[in-house]
Amino acid sequence: MKYCSHCSALVSFIVPQGDNRRRYVCDKCEFIFYENPRIIAGCIPVFEDKVLLCKRAIEPRLGYWTLPAGFMENGETTQQAALRETYEEAYAKPQLGPLFSVCNLSKGNQVHIYYLAEMTVAEYESGPESLEVELYDEADIPWDDIAFGTVTQTLKRFFEDRKKGVKQLHHIDF
Repeated sequence: MKYCSHCSALVSFIVPQGDNRRRYVCDKCEFIFYENPRIIAGCIPVFEDKVLLCKRAIEPRLGYWTLPAGFMENGETTQQAALRETYEEAYAKPQLGPLFSVCNLSKGNQVHIYYLAEMTVAEYESGPESLEVELYDEADIPWDDIAFGTVTQTLKRFFEDRKKGVKQLHHIDF
């Protein structure tokens, strides 16, 4: 960052008074620019015993499979973001359940959250960010072609919990 988006003056990368981290601060208006992690919200859409996965039509990880998820937008809740992303990527409208996993990617400055979601009908199709959308049994999931570690770990915990008959919130650190 070189210029202030508020007054166009130069910014400095300093520790503001009363803070303990270096931040971009405007040399003129003294506005502090906080850089915080991005939230990725999605869900685990389930129809009967199958999970809905999307094959990515965009980078990163073009051509790999993922749960429907994406960046949360300002003005929406995490639940709204998860449902919006599921519709955008798979044209599916599941009923959102409880929060299932919170994945902290401290090196990537992201937090991925996934909700359980039930599909009452098997209605879905590829959205603009998906090459394919399919329902998978656990045995048929393309484990070697999963796009992100957060998705792999969330799916593994989902199937483990289902086998045990438990529902619990998972915190996963990467």
